[in-house]
Amino acid sequence: MSDPVRLAKYVADLARCSRIEAEQYIKNGWVTVDGRVVEDPALPVSTEVVALNPAAQLEAVEPATILLHKPVGYDAIKGRKAAAGLVQPGTRWPDDPSGVRLLERHFQRLTPLVPLDTDASGLMVLTQDRRVWRRLTEDGHQIEQEYVVEVRGQIAPYGLYKLNHGLQFRGHPLRPCKVSWQNEFRLRFAIKGVQGGQLRDMCAQVGLDVVAIRRIRIGKVALAKMPAGAWRYLPVGGSF
Repeated sequence: MSDPVRLAKYVADLARCSRIEAEQYIKNGWVTVDGRVVEDPALPVSTEVVALNPAAQLEAVEPATILLHKPVGYDAIKGRKAAAGLVQPGTRWPDDPSGVRLLERHFQRLTPLVPLDTDASGLMVLTQDRRVWRRLTEDGHQIEQEYVVEVRGQIAPYGLYKLNHGLQFRGHPLRPCKVSWQNEFRLRFAIKGVQGGQLRDMCAQVGLDVVAIRRIRIGKVALAKMPAGAWRYLPVGGSF
């Protein structure tokens, strides 16, 4: 039995590359040990079968941004039942069109962004990317969000007009937004700078009770057909 060596050294010898390049291959998920992808360059190996994927590339290690369809009852930013716990390898949407290879590192230090009420469902963003964090925090109030709101009751006279312009929330006037009927039970809101509880309050002011709220778009990124509880990657270079 040979003495154990660090996986990075083994790969460097195997691929005839530098130790730094070997570590990059490993961190990017191109190396298997006994058939299992390993991303830890310090893993000791001796008699195991180590292989480097023939398609391996010395690409940059890109931070991940994940788009989750948050179900009702989960807390988006903070709370006891964090939606971030749903982001696991097994819950990735099988139809994810991003082309991003799944890596263990993508599930570490994910920051949830763009609040969504616990009793609402829909598109949620979690990221490791400072550029995405900056865009959705510093410029978040300028990014339009779209919601489908299921309601019941009889809307007050001029209620749709008031929803578009003329209401207040917590004692402050609201900016104009775009509200229209999707069908006789659902309203579609295109709105910026929405606050927690705001949509329910707006509907109540015009005589409507809210049955369900679902966020279907943040900026240019849409929920699409992804089912509740599933997630997909935002493609590298994608923006809101």
